[in-house]
Amino acid sequence: MISPTAFLRTLVIAASAAVLAFAPAQAQQVVTVTTTVSWTYADEDADNAEPDAIDEQAALLGDEGLSGDADLAATRRYAPGATLATLGRAQARFGPFAVIDAATVRMAGDVTSATPRQFAAMLAAFPGLKQLEMVDCPGSLDEEANLALARAIRRAGLETIVPAGGSVRSGAVELWLAGAVRRAAPDAEFGVHSWADETGREANDYAPSDPVHTEYLGYYREMGMDDATARAFYALTNSTPFNEVRYLSRDDMMRFVTLN
Repeated sequence: MISPTAFLRTLVIAASAAVLAFAPAQAQQVVTVTTTVSWTYADEDADNAEPDAIDEQAALLGDEGLSGDADLAATRRYAPGATLATLGRAQARFGPFAVIDAATVRMAGDVTSATPRQFAAMLAAFPGLKQLEMVDCPGSLDEEANLALARAIRRAGLETIVPAGGSVRSGAVELWLAGAVRRAAPDAEFGVHSWADETGREANDYAPSDPVHTEYLGYYREMGMDDATARAFYALTNSTPFNEVRYLSRDDMMRFVTLN
């Protein structure tokens, strides 16, 4: 049996690929087509760095493995709005995280094996952070790291927010679920699909009783779902193959968790 912590859940695909969003079953709203959009975050601090800005490399004690750039060319239904064309004027950056002020951090990019340590370094440098705005989050390249990060978000008591025009997909949905308080704009998008293991087998290739499913079901219960709701949400995500995506709205997500 292959450990579920080895699963690769990512929606990073070739820029030339077209991805279809399947229509949700049982009275879900029909979603038609997805497009691949690449876009670049402007670095507003390049020419006007503040003298007291915290350097990510220094904060991470020189760990060169934590400095890789996030892959921002992932699939979403539509191009982000003009207000999301930048992560804003950041005081400091830690991997996919950009600290905007003493209370607010924005996230854009994939979760890698380095991201939990980057998150820990950020909290050490900015212990007053309260809100995590998830601007454009494609998912994870390391599922074990993704769940570790999700639990760290819950322990930190952060509020998770998908702002207007924001998008969370794949493993990033687990991160949003980790918020002590969850918020989402009316046009927020949530992209879900099945996981796949290293051999290409997906969730539905395993028997329902197989212990491989335990980790995700346990995580959803840990984040506040009762057993029936956890199983329903898990089944919904796994109803879409790994190489496709199903988009859910804020109202869809409210069927499974409480939003504030």
